[in-house]
Amino acid sequence: MTNFVPIFPLSIVVYPGEDLNLHIFEPKYKQLITECFSQKKPFGMPVVINNKVNEFGTLLDIVEISKTYDTGEMDIKTKGQKVFRVLEIINEVPDKLYSGAIVSYLSNNEHGRKALMTKVIAAIKELHKLLKVNKPFHKTEDELSSYDVAHHAGLTLKEEYEFLSLTDELHRQEYLKRHLAKVIPVVAEMETLKEKIKMNGHFKNISGFNIQ
Repeated sequence: MTNFVPIFPLSIVVYPGEDLNLHIFEPKYKQLITECFSQKKPFGMPVVINNKVNEFGTLLDIVEISKTYDTGEMDIKTKGQKVFRVLEIINEVPDKLYSGAIVSYLSNNEHGRKALMTKVIAAIKELHKLLKVNKPFHKTEDELSSYDVAHHAGLTLKEEYEFLSLTDELHRQEYLKRHLAKVIPVVAEMETLKEKIKMNGHFKNISGFNIQ
């Protein structure tokens, strides 16, 4: 299935089901949001990396316009709906300030493995403990999918984009598992290094080596 959607390219990745709050200030996007909201239509957010609009993005619904300023700027709440692939960008849309795109929607196998998801969640908790950050999940652990926890795993923008392109929940779970297995030892080593640096200049209580 293909479709034309107005597009709002940004250097962020939004996953299906994710809530995203935005402040809208550019004239073309003020027009886009006003029209989409009044017509109850979604808009597309293709991912921009290194000043290039990439082929994958997310369709977003406008949940509400929370505030409109005298300047016409807006605070809005949106929710990710589904992932699309850009087939063609339409830079100039008649009578519009914004651009659009012809997109196709990716099929998505949502069936992962519960045991694997449990391991991913445990690894994320370990990472957060090492980093001393508190970022709670907004669902019970039994309800969590890979999309729900991806932004908790410390992925780079490029990695978040790679993750967005995966159309199978099991593959997404495996991606997070591999990433966390790679990053946690690095973070743990950094914490050890920080402790060693803190010890510098202090009196050290270390047992001497016993020569037999």
